[in-house]
Amino acid sequence: MDIMEGAWMFFQVILLDLALGGDNSIVIGMAAKGLPHEMQKKVIFFGSAGAILVRFILAAVLVWLLAIPYLKTIGGLVLLYIGMKLIGHQGKEEDVHVASKGTFWGAIQTVIIADAIMSLDNVLAIVAATNGDLILLIIGMLISVPIIILGSTVIVKIMDRFPWIIWVGSLVIGWAAGGMIATDEYVALPETYALYLKVGVTILVAAGGLIWQKMERRQSA
Repeated sequence: MDIMEGAWMFFQVILLDLALGGDNSIVIGMAAKGLPHEMQKKVIFFGSAGAILVRFILAAVLVWLLAIPYLKTIGGLVLLYIGMKLIGHQGKEEDVHVASKGTFWGAIQTVIIADAIMSLDNVLAIVAATNGDLILLIIGMLISVPIIILGSTVIVKIMDRFPWIIWVGSLVIGWAAGGMIATDEYVALPETYALYLKVGVTILVAAGGLIWQKMERRQSA
C-alpha cells in the first residue's frame, strides 16, 4: 500500500467516524443522566473505555467473518442501505431510547451494550474502508474515541455547520460498499470492473438517499 492509498483510507475513516459516530455519544449522556453529577464523569470514562474495547472485538470478528463465502457482498449491501439512510434522514433527529440508570455499574453496562448495538454500522464501514488493514483499522477505532467522548452536542453542531459531511460520508460508504463487493472472491468479478462497481454503488447511494429524503418529507408534510 503506497502513501496516497493510505492517506485516502485515513481520510475515509475520519469522515465515516464523523458521519456515523453522533448517536453513540448520545447513548452515554442518556445512560449517565440519572446519576449524581460527580459520578457522571466516571461513567463517561469507564463506559467509553468499555465501548471502545467492544468495538475492537467487533472489528476483529468482522474481519474474520468477511472471509465466509459471499459475506463481503452481503456486507456491501448493508453498507449501501446505511449510506442511503444517512442521506435520507439528513436533518431529521433520530429517536434514541436509552433508559438512564440509577447505579454506577448499571449505567456502564447500558453504555457498553447500547453502543455495541449501535456501532455495527460504524465498525463495518471502517473495516470496508480500510480493507481489513490492521494498522488503519486500529487508527480508525482510536479516532472514534474522542468523537464518542466529545459528546453529541459537539457532533450535532459540526453537522449543522457543515452538512456536507453527511453527504461526503455517505458517498464514502457507497465507495467502500462497492469495493467490498468487488473484492469478494466468491463473486469473482474481473479487476477491471472494480472501479465501475465502486462508482455505480456510490451513485446508487446518492440517488437512493435523495429518493428516501423526498419520501420522508412527503410523510412529514
